[in-house]
Amino acid sequence: MEGIVNRRIERADPATVEAFAGFGVATVHEAQGQTGLLAARIASIYAGARISGSAVTVAVPTGDNLMIHVAVEECREGDVLVVSPDAASEHGYLGELIATALSTRGVRAFVIDGGVRDVAELRELAFPVWSSRVSALGTVKERLGDVNVPIKCAGQRVEPGDVVVADDDGVVVVPRQIAGAVLAACREREAKEAVSRARYAAGELSLDVMDMREELADKGLRYE
Repeated sequence: MEGIVNRRIERADPATVEAFAGFGVATVHEAQGQTGLLAARIASIYAGARISGSAVTVAVPTGDNLMIHVAVEECREGDVLVVSPDAASEHGYLGELIATALSTRGVRAFVIDGGVRDVAELRELAFPVWSSRVSALGTVKERLGDVNVPIKCAGQRVEPGDVVVADDDGVVVVPRQIAGAVLAACREREAKEAVSRARYAAGELSLDVMDMREELADKGLRYE
């Protein structure tokens, strides 16, 4: 980490970013070829949160949240702050005060492969947070990191301006350059699922809806 803050980043078209909020993480993940999903340890701190936004990325040293404070200034309405510590730790990098500052600037969520604290207050504030743990262990503010550089968060590369979609199923990242194509694939997938849903509701079996019987027979499945 070099102490860099990139102040100008490209974000996806706002209408495209907004449209992703209408699709679940599972749909987006499948629509882009089962890619972009952050590790399952990243979970919402309360049920029912659902967002889409543009990534502002932060690389921080372990146990140090100085650059998160720096990053607040770089956020604008509709952004999602995505943070990656350089090693696993038990620290809580975000609390009520930073969340209040982010919420006031219109930031839609905070995502971190690390800990957060003040969970009761964050829920009361209704500020969406996805993290890998909850911990009251405090951080220091001593070392520099980077803001708006490519990072790796929970196993996925995240670049500034990428689309972040999150709900109760987790968090998925859509590269900014392909956001339009993935959105179109989401709409197509949703339309197909609506037809399948109607067939299931009418009593049909998934074996028939998905034309699985011939393949099962080829695999050697026998009914006795």
